[in-house]
Amino acid sequence: MKTLILNALVVNENTTKELDVLIADGRILKLGADLQNTPADHIIDAKGLHLIPGVIDDQVHFREPGLTHKANIATEARAAVAGGVTSFMEMPNTVPNALTQPLLEDKYQIAAQSSLANYSFFMGASNDNYEEVMRTDIKNVCGIKVFMGSSTGNMLVDAPEVLNKLFANAPCLIATHCEDEATVRQRMEHFKEVYGENVPYNIHALIRNEEACLISSRFASDLARKHGTRLHILHISTGDETSLFEVGTRKEGKIRLANGTPKLITSEACVHHLWFDAEDYKTLGNNIKCNPAIKAPHHKEAILQALLDDRIDVIATDHAPHTAQEKAQPYWQSPSGLPLVQHSLNVMLEMSRQGKITMERAVEKMTHAVADCFQIADRGYIREGYWADLALIDLNAKTVVKADNLHAKCGWSPFEGTEFHSEVTHTFVSGHLAYHKGQFDESKKGQRLSFDR
Repeated sequence: MKTLILNALVVNENTTKELDVLIADGRILKLGADLQNTPADHIIDAKGLHLIPGVIDDQVHFREPGLTHKANIATEARAAVAGGVTSFMEMPNTVPNALTQPLLEDKYQIAAQSSLANYSFFMGASNDNYEEVMRTDIKNVCGIKVFMGSSTGNMLVDAPEVLNKLFANAPCLIATHCEDEATVRQRMEHFKEVYGENVPYNIHALIRNEEACLISSRFASDLARKHGTRLHILHISTGDETSLFEVGTRKEGKIRLANGTPKLITSEACVHHLWFDAEDYKTLGNNIKCNPAIKAPHHKEAILQALLDDRIDVIATDHAPHTAQEKAQPYWQSPSGLPLVQHSLNVMLEMSRQGKITMERAVEKMTHAVADCFQIADRGYIREGYWADLALIDLNAKTVVKADNLHAKCGWSPFEGTEFHSEVTHTFVSGHLAYHKGQFDESKKGQRLSFDR
């Protein structure tokens, strides 16, 4: 089957120009301005639509196995694809935690049978599974996840000797959740004594504060510099942390420093830390409770600036659904995490419309830079020979977020009632038209990501 996309405004590698794209055998066979006479089985006239590489989300929690009352790989992959996200990297704090190679492989087998999107899964680290971590297949696994605070199960890694050993010998990228556990616990106990159940609206930002994030991120950065570790710090939530990162650039498929050397430490911003701030707790309450916390308004401005000057390298979601009933519990019992993957691209396109970031830059941070950061093979760009992971977007249409058009299993969104001035009309996953105007085609599943390492 050959698919021909005509007259699309192709947003790719920091330019936007009208091009035609020919897809065959799952890959981009040809790019050009005059392919209209090329034979094809399926032709899409994309006049007026923007075509981008499919979004790659490097941090999601799809809850399978063990927590499938909240979500599963099939439902969340559909939500992703509906939002133009064609590939995801999922975290190990499922039940059981993915702390052994067989348990990790179990997740890959589930995804092979059920995921409409392309997929990879992080190997989890704990205080006592070092040998299992060292067996990670670096060409077929996105990275190693280390929770340096705020974890579930047996996944908090706080033993100094274990952290030093992991950072010294990790066979591939280490991705960290950075919040200082001692600081968080001390502040939680303090505020419980002060407020009891009658908590102020922004208490989550007070408990999981700037200090907790900065202490942990600095510690991780120091370990990486000490051992020469390839470190990726997830979900930066404070302007304070941005001072830890050096300005970078992307060249020859790698994220580099200004002097051209490969960047040792990269970092991620999430859409909710760019869109919401602590004032939104007044209206959204626990529905924006997440770890690390959404904080005061000046932090989202500082995070955006760090994205623009390439101190922060990629944009993701940390999609982490819970049921509406779980989130409706009182603050101390309500779990942290938000469902976000269906609308991350809409958020960044809205920020582009507001003049905060160009569309080309937003696309770079959600596609090219993620592929470069993780060394993903043949994805993240619109290039001849690359897999055809693509999203068509109508910037003259609107997406109004409502419960009845959500695809995440939890059935709610912190964006409900929001009107975005963009619509994802088509999503191609490895050349397969997986989504079109609200309809899914699950006759083909996504593929396991591979890595050029």
